[in-house]
Amino acid sequence: MNAALPIPVEAASPHVMNTYGRLPLALSHGQGCRVWDVNGKAYLDALGGIAVNTLGHNHPKLVPALQEQISRLIHTSNYYHIPLQEALAAKLVELSGMSNVFFCSTGLEANEAALKLARKFGHDKGIERPEVVVYDKAFHGRSIATLSATGNAKVQAGFGPLVEGFIRVPLNDVQALKKATAGNPNVVAVFLEAIQGEGGVNPVNVDYLRALRKLCDEQDWLLMIDEVQCGMGRTGKWFAHQWAGILPDVMPLAKGLGSGVPIGAVVAGPKAAKIFAPGNHGSTFGGNPLAMRAGVETIRIMEEEGLLGNAVKVGDHLKAALQRELGGQPGLKEIRGRGLMLGVELTVPCSELVGRAAEKGLLISVTADSVIRMVPSLVMTTAEADEVVSILVPLVQQLIKEKA
Repeated sequence: MNAALPIPVEAASPHVMNTYGRLPLALSHGQGCRVWDVNGKAYLDALGGIAVNTLGHNHPKLVPALQEQISRLIHTSNYYHIPLQEALAAKLVELSGMSNVFFCSTGLEANEAALKLARKFGHDKGIERPEVVVYDKAFHGRSIATLSATGNAKVQAGFGPLVEGFIRVPLNDVQALKKATAGNPNVVAVFLEAIQGEGGVNPVNVDYLRALRKLCDEQDWLLMIDEVQCGMGRTGKWFAHQWAGILPDVMPLAKGLGSGVPIGAVVAGPKAAKIFAPGNHGSTFGGNPLAMRAGVETIRIMEEEGLLGNAVKVGDHLKAALQRELGGQPGLKEIRGRGLMLGVELTVPCSELVGRAAEKGLLISVTADSVIRMVPSLVMTTAEADEVVSILVPLVQQLIKEKA
């Protein structure tokens, strides 16, 4: 298990496109919330594959189920009925209160499908140039369309001209939204993350979500809530928007739905469920038997092991401990988030903490330049949360001291 790579880690990807700022380590295997690199060093994983490894690593119920599925079918084609698609779709409909599901392979694909739904919705109403409301600091993907919907000039740079048809507004400001859309007959949808992930772990206010639902109903717009990162139990409810007691019309999912097996989904309510007809959209790998089995088993295990409750318990414990240790610290701006999706925003850039934490045996990420993001597996324990704090807090304090 711990055998070294045949080439040094630092030179392990000479033929892979240079699209990621990688740390000089390669992981070999994992168990629960811990992973080991090829040299045998252990790490506490507070990143969870960027909110993907819902059940942690090597889960004793998931692994044999996937092994059994691989021995049956990995992939067929959407030319044929796939019973596991029906099973997973039915479960997502049950959990969401919505009505129909389209399966794809990634969050980017799910968000692309949502944007296509919005445009088709507009065209079906006779709107030739549909427009979608999107948000400052949003992140929906890196394809040309989802990049255009994203609110980050840094990741957009060098890829113009961007796709037209987006109206950008600030988060949690109803009046700004109304002003930006007043008198515009081309608006067809509002598209936002329930908690912005890449943008800095920025939650949408419950009251704002309720106001959006009301406004979309009044204007006959689609309310499209991107739950790719914040969904699948991460906040303590199946989907983060459920804290507001509302139903969206379109909900893209991915990341944690398959516990590491690539999967994406678009869940639609009655207003959007019949927009696509055969030939309007598709995905070669979307809904394949292996991905569907991963989704079915992930949800089953989450229910059996009470992982939504665990996300609340451990998340509250971790947030309180960070607040206790860092609250009032010069250089700390805010600790925010819900459940096991937390961000610690500093007043200074802190990207170097990713490497420093890894040296101490902790995996985290930094997003939006100055926000430490933690999205661990939902199996994390309070003891492991305390370990996160014991490693991270001294590193944060040292960094703040250096940059004072």
